Amino acid sequence: MRWSRAGRAATMESMTVEVSNPVATASCWSCGEMRVSQFCHACGKVQQPLPVDYFTFFSLPQKLEVDVGRLERAFYELSRKLHPDVYARGDAREQEWSLQQSSLLNDAYRTLKDPIKRTEYVLRLEGVELEEQSKTATDRARSTGEIKKQVVPPDLLEEVFDLNMQLEELRAQKKLGEDDPALVEEIGRQKLELEEKHGALVEQLKARWKEWDKAVDSGSEEDRRKVRDGMIDLLNRRNYIRNLVRDVNEVLEN
Repeated sequence: MRWSRAGRAATMESMTVEVSNPVATASCWSCGEMRVSQFCHACGKVQQPLPVDYFTFFSLPQKLEVDVGRLERAFYELSRKLHPDVYARGDAREQEWSLQQSSLLNDAYRTLKDPIKRTEYVLRLEGVELEEQSKTATDRARSTGEIKKQVVPPDLLEEVFDLNMQLEELRAQKKLGEDDPALVEEIGRQKLELEEKHGALVEQLKARWKEWDKAVDSGSEEDRRKVRDGMIDLLNRRNYIRNLVRDVNEVLEN
């Protein structure tokens, strides 16, 4: 894993940092009253985006068990209010800020609604970047010849080695127009086992969400560290297995 500050340069997410109370960080540009992240409470004017994390943007606690219904209601309400068409006749600042706010809104919603993305985002706020295991990273590594960083679970090393050898054998057979039903059946069996392990890891991760939320409430840095490290391990294992299953599907379907 790589440790870094949260955020991506030159994107709306690069604007997010951990703050506990965005309301008190700025005044409305129009009337001077105190504002919230998106609007002024007094005059209703759209505001320049504040550097807040996604949870604060939706006025949610920074926890992993999110009230999805509350999140969705807030998203649709803000979508209506922040849509750029609403400010088509406003001044240039309002037009630009509504675009920025809408972009941030969509990024925040997509991240917090998805439980895995939400977990990875909390870890980024904690200063942790997981090793990139995405299909994009795999394709980029293949096209550039670079070695993609992978976290291989130690207990899967032997199993993964055997499976990769079988996948290479099946690829070679397919290129020659041949087919070994026994090999295909064996690879399919291993795929089912991996999918079961993937599901079990997701369930273990859900249990960690409760532990994380308790640690947030208690304010214990030691508890946060322990839960955080456990989630890092589970996510790395889950991501690796997910991508291995994807690779198996590609070979079986081609």
